[in-house]
Amino acid sequence: MSRLILLNKPFGVLSQFTGGKEGVVDTLAHLVDVPGVYPAGRLDKDSEGLLLLTDDGRLQSRIAEPRYKMAKTYLVQVEGDAGDDALEKLARGVELKDGMTRPARAKRIEPPPVWDREPPVRYRKSVPDSWIALEITEGRNRQVRRMTAAVGLPTLRLIRWRIGDWSVDRIAPGTYREIEV
Repeated sequence: MSRLILLNKPFGVLSQFTGGKEGVVDTLAHLVDVPGVYPAGRLDKDSEGLLLLTDDGRLQSRIAEPRYKMAKTYLVQVEGDAGDDALEKLARGVELKDGMTRPARAKRIEPPPVWDREPPVRYRKSVPDSWIALEITEGRNRQVRRMTAAVGLPTLRLIRWRIGDWSVDRIAPGTYREIEV
């Protein structure tokens, strides 16, 4: 049986076990006390949500390798009003500096009932914000942030909610649930 850990990675934590600042909770080593597991993919330091860790190299590859096209769903708070035009562009795929993205599923959602972020997202009275759910099947560097910016909606907060059938639902930030697969 392979081990699989579903971690809710907080904002400000690196997706690695080493290399952080001395005495600061900024690496996975401060959150996960399970030996022999490694991240299957990455989340930027300023992104939150589901990070999968496993002790099985094949499973790690199946999760992280773009050729397997495992769907990843993100809840994204953006600056501006996520209108139909921007959502249609995201759904068709957008041109980035490293090429066209694959088509995505994009829809406007109500603000989700998620945990508070520390530090909180900046709030500006004069600039509206909105939330979208974005499902992609690739994983380029900072892809979701670059996609939303390309359609005029800079990302304020990015939460990975789901990878394949696994979700961060009911897992508090900085904690994890272990399952056998």
